Amino acid sequence: MTNTFSLAFLLALALMVLIRRKLADRQIAHVLAHRAAVPEQFADRLELSAHQKAADYTVEQTRFGRIALAFEVVLLLCLTFGGGLQFLHETLSARLDGLAYGVAMIFSVMLISALIDLPLSLYKQFVIEAKYGFNRMTIRLFVVDLVKQTALGVVIGAPVLLAVLWLMAQMGNLWWLYVWLFWCAFNLLILFIYPTWIAPLFNKFSPLDDAPLKARIESLLGRCGFAVGGLFVMDGSKRSNHGNAYFTGFGKTKRIVFFDTLLSRLQPAEIEAVLAHELGHFKHHHVIKRIALLFALSLIFLAALGYLQGAPWFFTGLGVEAQNTALSLILFFLVVPVFTFLATPLSSQLSRRHEFEADRYAAEHASADELIKALVKLYEDNAATLTPDPLHSLFYDSHPPAALRIARLSGL
Repeated sequence: MTNTFSLAFLLALALMVLIRRKLADRQIAHVLAHRAAVPEQFADRLELSAHQKAADYTVEQTRFGRIALAFEVVLLLCLTFGGGLQFLHETLSARLDGLAYGVAMIFSVMLISALIDLPLSLYKQFVIEAKYGFNRMTIRLFVVDLVKQTALGVVIGAPVLLAVLWLMAQMGNLWWLYVWLFWCAFNLLILFIYPTWIAPLFNKFSPLDDAPLKARIESLLGRCGFAVGGLFVMDGSKRSNHGNAYFTGFGKTKRIVFFDTLLSRLQPAEIEAVLAHELGHFKHHHVIKRIALLFALSLIFLAALGYLQGAPWFFTGLGVEAQNTALSLILFFLVVPVFTFLATPLSSQLSRRHEFEADRYAAEHASADELIKALVKLYEDNAATLTPDPLHSLFYDSHPPAALRIARLSGL
């Protein structure tokens, strides 16, 4: 079984790498092949220079993704067959035991991963993003964010890990069910406290003070029968020129947040249309559906881990001789993305369907033409290519291709 599982994992990993590389190659070739001219559908809406900037940005990001993939695979193999996890286990188990050992093991793997990811993040932020005029973050702010994220991860993550490891050790064969219930409760708690307790640690949120725009938005909310706890502007421009808007929270904590970069670029009617699209997600219960799906999948995965935790071949098949709850958690979360990679298009398809439904809702409660104008501006401002490779887009993209999305809106 050990050799069989090892072979299955290596084959799945090789297949994942092959597909990701082939899709990246297709994306680069397709975008470059259509770089010379703006697609006819957008010829009167977008300058050639903006189209070529988006093409170059997409190509550079995709090439960077291939490099990041290599680091990801090397780290995975070093931790498993390379003996990394076994070495960490022998080092830490000689000094710690019980829950302290488990938390130390998991945090050690997270630290190693973060250290390897750090130069990649720096390059992406201060080279690629800066090259295309998107980066506004300073090195100081990058370090401050990193310190805050690390501290928050320790303050929240350590108690959560302690609770999970304790449940795994004390709740018998059905530990996975108790962990699932705890995990669901924890995620719902985070959804409630994030807008008012966590997000303000990283950004400043100010009430929307544009009276005419606020009146327009409140009118839209009234027509849609939607109540929120407030309209806020986030200082996204201190990190990036990318623009966005989103809903966050539930119940009384529910709020609408606009990036200041978005407000500075779009006209009031366009902002209203974008907001109507976001309202469509809520009215169609997309957030609740995604949370329910996440919880259902997490139950299935935890049940699978409950079985694998008692299977020696799961550990030895991945190059680890020791067997305990912490190692089972680490190994499981390392290999699950490899075995579930082929399900990526299903997730993408569901997300794209939700986007079409939200677009239709926006067209019914605002203006389809204004939403089209806003989308074109957002594609331009975010340097999103209008000519993605169809197969790459089908596999990865959570939003429909611009041409298809706008064509549907034009017909509403």
